[in-house]
Amino acid sequence: MPVPQTPPRAVAVAPLLAALVLAGCANQTPFALDSATAVPSSWAAQDAVQTAGSATAQPPEPLHQWWQQLGDAQLAGLITQALQTHTSMRGARAAVEQARAQLEVQAAGQLPAVDASGTAQRSRSAGSTRNNFQLGLDASWEPDLFGRIASGVRASQADLLAAQEGVAAAQVALAAEVAVNYINLRSQQQRLQIAQQNLAAQRETAQIAQWRVQAGLASAVAAQQARTIVEQTAAQLPALQAGMAQSRHALAVLTGQPPAALDEALAASVPVPQPPATLALAFPADTLRQRPDVRQAEQRVRAAWERVAQAEARRLPSLRIGGTLGLQALTLDALTGGGASVASLLASVSLPVFDGGALRAQVRVQQAALEQARVGYEEAVLLALQDVEDALVALRGERQRLERLGAAAEAAANAALLAQNQYASGLVDFQTVLDTQRTLLSVQDSVASSAAGVATGHVRLYKALGGGWQAL
Repeated sequence: MPVPQTPPRAVAVAPLLAALVLAGCANQTPFALDSATAVPSSWAAQDAVQTAGSATAQPPEPLHQWWQQLGDAQLAGLITQALQTHTSMRGARAAVEQARAQLEVQAAGQLPAVDASGTAQRSRSAGSTRNNFQLGLDASWEPDLFGRIASGVRASQADLLAAQEGVAAAQVALAAEVAVNYINLRSQQQRLQIAQQNLAAQRETAQIAQWRVQAGLASAVAAQQARTIVEQTAAQLPALQAGMAQSRHALAVLTGQPPAALDEALAASVPVPQPPATLALAFPADTLRQRPDVRQAEQRVRAAWERVAQAEARRLPSLRIGGTLGLQALTLDALTGGGASVASLLASVSLPVFDGGALRAQVRVQQAALEQARVGYEEAVLLALQDVEDALVALRGERQRLERLGAAAEAAANAALLAQNQYASGLVDFQTVLDTQRTLLSVQDSVASSAAGVATGHVRLYKALGGGWQAL
């Protein structure tokens, strides 16, 4: 009995089965991100605010809408509007859509491609005319033997996640910028009121000095000195008013409006938003997981890792399977009536043999890009830790400064009142009155600036902690 021969179709399919087995056995080293940066267990300046892990063991504050803790509804409304309309947010969202579309492009490479085609040919030879009509479907598919296509998909997924983290980072920066400009506006309004109040008191003193000069009880020098301090104080008002206008313009643009759109809404003077007395912080490691810029840097490392694997897979064999299924006829009526069926199947394997070292160099290119991404991640971690520590130190120093300035302002107010009363009674010279009034204005202005500095310090701390966004 003759030995049965292997059918030709089985011989053709055998290499395909072997390729699929290889694809199933292909394995890639899993992604791992090792940072050389040692993350501390707690903040060095943790005494600046009440921290998690203290004696009370408070959980960290929710930071995704930290501006609600400032108790200013107008500020909250401005931040909400800015997050919806500012150009940075629209640009970041467009980057997400671009990354999502690129992911779809990469994922489509894992599926078969099918094209429809139709041809009509008319030829004449040796006095005879011949027609040929064809309709068909052409299909092709590349099995992902060594994970090249899958690596590209995973790289695009990491790019999409990095773009989404970019939206979060834009939210963090924008919310903080709106809050800082709003605090500056309210601080300048308060400083303007202080200057106007001191100007009124100085004008009263100047009037008293003028009366004493007219009565022959003082020289004209005293009146000119009084006029000098009045004009110096009045000269501060235009600068404060200009600063207020610039802050209003900045807030309008941040909320997607023309510069003068908020002039009326923000004209009334209101107190500077007051931050909470204490703030429970997350641990450094938790903060790094919260900050979108650190998370974005991590995703960039992941994308670079996958592109190294993709470049290495390009140096390995690749398999492509293609086929055609269609109809062919000599006349159009015969074609639409069924025609003759035509089918073909083709499998091809390709292996780079000599390319002048281009593929090997491309691997090195991606490896260098991976190293750059890793360095960028370590830099993001270090800068995040520095941001929090700097914000804590600055906040602690500003609080101490405000406490001292408050005591100084109280003493300066008492000194100015006593000096004015004693001058009216002729007990002190006019220079003492001028010195106390000048000191009072300076100290009160410093108190207002320091109070705004404390509020701004909280905003910068919230930003450093990665507050201002919420994961979906």
